[in-house]
Amino acid sequence: MATETTDFYLTIEQPISGEYKDRGSKFIAFAYPIKSIENFKEALLQTKALHPKASHHCFAYRIGLTNNIFRVSDDGEPSGSAGRPILNAIDSKELTDVLVVVVRYFGGTLLGVPGLINAYKTAALLTLQTTPIVQKPILSVFELQFDYTQTNTVMSIAKQLNATILQNENQLFCVMKLGVQRSKEADLLHKFSEHHTISIKKI
Repeated sequence: MATETTDFYLTIEQPISGEYKDRGSKFIAFAYPIKSIENFKEALLQTKALHPKASHHCFAYRIGLTNNIFRVSDDGEPSGSAGRPILNAIDSKELTDVLVVVVRYFGGTLLGVPGLINAYKTAALLTLQTTPIVQKPILSVFELQFDYTQTNTVMSIAKQLNATILQNENQLFCVMKLGVQRSKEADLLHKFSEHHTISIKKI
């Protein structure tokens, strides 16, 4: 997860799975990179389709950079014994934009709440430890409005600051959304302030 003072956040780019066994029960964890609630719903449905006969499909996810978008589910396990330990595994790696679903096949022996907490967290951690963790830049987003004759100027400044073009509507009057690393915000504003015909605002 990122703080206001950092320029980067940590996440994963590829789905991956791992397995943990305890006293006959099998816990299979699936980690997915997600960007939205819709991504989460699709991945959960996909996992349930792969394991329709599993006893439980427990999960946790965290999305975005504010730490406020997250959800946990125990899916019928005792309250607090599955979803929260999975989220703790995600947070221990300081990850965001990640979903972990752990499916359980019951092995006939009750594990008790402490055993379940350990099993779900361990399954999640084992899986997250086997996938490459990537560092991605946190982008501040700006909207630019300018006459098409200014396109070369805009593109030149964007290239100088290694900015990402998120959206570009090229018409007689152009609208562009640029993403730039937080540490380069002041440089971006300074460079565009020298061109009075280019309107810029942070969004």
